Parts: sequence; C-alpha cells; structure tokens
Amino acid sequence: MILIEKLITESKSKGKKLFAWLIDPDKLNEESLVNQLKLAQKNTPDLIFLGGSLMIKNQINLFIDLIKEYVKSPIILFPGSTNQVTENADGILFLSLISGRNPDYLIGRHVEVAYLLKKSTIQVLPTGYILVDSGLPTTASYISNTFPLPYNKSDIAVSTAMAGELLGLRFIFLDGGSGAAKPISAEMITAVKQNVDIPLIVGGGICNAREMKNVFLAGADVAVVGNCIEKKPELMKDFYQAARSFDKNIS
Repeated sequence: MILIEKLITESKSKGKKLFAWLIDPDKLNEESLVNQLKLAQKNTPDLIFLGGSLMIKNQINLFIDLIKEYVKSPIILFPGSTNQVTENADGILFLSLISGRNPDYLIGRHVEVAYLLKKSTIQVLPTGYILVDSGLPTTASYISNTFPLPYNKSDIAVSTAMAGELLGLRFIFLDGGSGAAKPISAEMITAVKQNVDIPLIVGGGICNAREMKNVFLAGADVAVVGNCIEKKPELMKDFYQAARSFDKNIS
C-alpha cells in the first residue's frame, strides 16, 4: 500500500513535482473515462483526485473500480459533499475551507463523516482549502456560500495558509476552481510557499504544459489538472512530461 502523505512529503523534500489528475464523475461517462485511462497508462499521473462540487450521477465507486483496472496511482477523494465519501478509495482530502467563513465547510460536514473515516482504512489527509478568484464564478464558491480570495491579494493567502498550518493541517491547497479562466498567480504561489513548511497543492486554470511548469517553478509541490484533460485528453502526455522534466534536477 502506498502511504500517500509520505509520498507527497518525501517528494517535496527531494524537489520532485507531482502531477494530480482530477476526475469529476459528473463530467464523464464510463466510455470516456476508459478512453482517458488508456492514455494515462502510458503517461501515468502521480495522484488521481476524484470528486466534484456536485454529485448528480452516483458513479464514484464505479469510477474507482475502473481506475484500478488501468493505473496504480493512489486514488484520493476530493469531495464536494459527504455523499462522495467511500471507503473504496485509497485516501481522502479532508478539506477545511479556510478561505471561507461558512462553519459547515470549516468543521460541520467533517463531523458528519468523522466516525466513518476513523473506523475505515482510508488514508485521511487534513487539508487547508483556499479558493482564489481566478476570473470566473465557480460551483465551489456557490455551493459553499463563500467568497474566494481576491486574485491579487497574496498577503491574505499567506496569512490564511499560515493559520491553516498552525492549526495542524498537513497540506495547503490553493484552487482557482473548476473552469478557472487563469491559473493562480506565480506571485501568490511563491508567497505562500515561502511562508509555510507543509506541501503546497495548486489547481485551477492549468491548461498546458507551460502553465504547469510555471506553477511548479513558483513553488507548487503538486499541480492539479482536470477540465483541460476532460476537453483534450491528449494533453495527458504533455502534463506528465512537464512534471517529469523536473526529475532531472533531483540528485
């Protein structure tokens, strides 16, 4: 069994960059997922995030079974609600929406599933989730009834991330949200990276290899791509190679 937190923290310490593929079960059917998984066999993401802000189709467990048939990457739930929690995944981002002030997403929903998670074998990854305004309204902001951080306010992002670290969270996730018009700025990523010691995950608006490399160069330890692979699955290879291009710098 791959220990996910150890994988991410050790990769961070070595300077290895990780590519996370985000799969939203509401946006794919079984056939389209299989086609993308065949591409992923040759260009395997380091991590697979599974989930979305809504859950219209009940396909979480079906998708987990399909993913396991084709790739060996750890499957980590990225849940938008408690009905997306299943013990069949390898891990779960236990997200606290620290950029918002809605108690349901800071602690309320967590209480609902705490007993289940405590009794399960799923690896729990306590994560400070920070939504950043990246040009378009997102489903996550609407569903959570919170405002994203302003795009150009790195100081607020830094203070929020530092607070999350001091509270004992073990990862920080800066996210522009699904369908973001642009990636989170290099200035914000670098500022957060310089002020926290825990791994930094960055997602939203990454649509080509150059943007992924820029996110990594700014300080992200994990880059998350979802929408652009849904639209152009052939980009899987480009994102894989962008992440692996940093491996040559590891002694």
